[in-house]
Amino acid sequence: MTLLSSSVSVTRYRVDGTPEAPALEAIREGLIKNTFKDFDADHSEDMTGWTSFENPFLPDFQDSSFMIGTYLVFSLRLDKKSIPPKVIKKHIAVEMARRLEIKPRSFLTGDEKQAIRDHVIQTLARRIPAVPSIYDVIWNLEESRLWFFTNLKAPNEALVTLFIKSFDLSLIRLFPYTAADLDSGLSGSERDILLKLSPTKFAE
Repeated sequence: MTLLSSSVSVTRYRVDGTPEAPALEAIREGLIKNTFKDFDADHSEDMTGWTSFENPFLPDFQDSSFMIGTYLVFSLRLDKKSIPPKVIKKHIAVEMARRLEIKPRSFLTGDEKQAIRDHVIQTLARRIPAVPSIYDVIWNLEESRLWFFTNLKAPNEALVTLFIKSFDLSLIRLFPYTAADLDSGLSGSERDILLKLSPTKFAE
């Protein structure tokens, strides 16, 4: 999901720590090191990497800016190859019948069936192009705040993992509890009260 969409979903994070100085060069290096690389010819199931906000399918962090005003703006690209189960089932059945014809017998062993399944999935994955998904990121470096434009679980998990790998910084997801703990300037006694709170059920 992009920040220029007519409707958006946003997940908020606090960036725990600061990049090594000079910060912008450290961030650029992390983006370049983990820039998305196309893998349509590969048999991998999915792939993640950073990409450009302005040109997500031809990212270039070396020569182009990722700053807009006082914000760092770039995107996470997540490509996934999804093969319909019925297609897999069909090709497995065809390959099993072919194997039984080559060496006439009435059954295949469990290991042979697994080998056929693995071979079919790898072969189909090489033929099927990956489906790309782009999720925009806005990072306020001065305030250690980051906005990620999706609430989906898989992209958020990919963001947290890739962020640590790229910048050696952790992300703390902000929801009412963590926002109260981190941003409300609570005293020690008030934080103790917060820690003892439990969720309220609004429906039976």
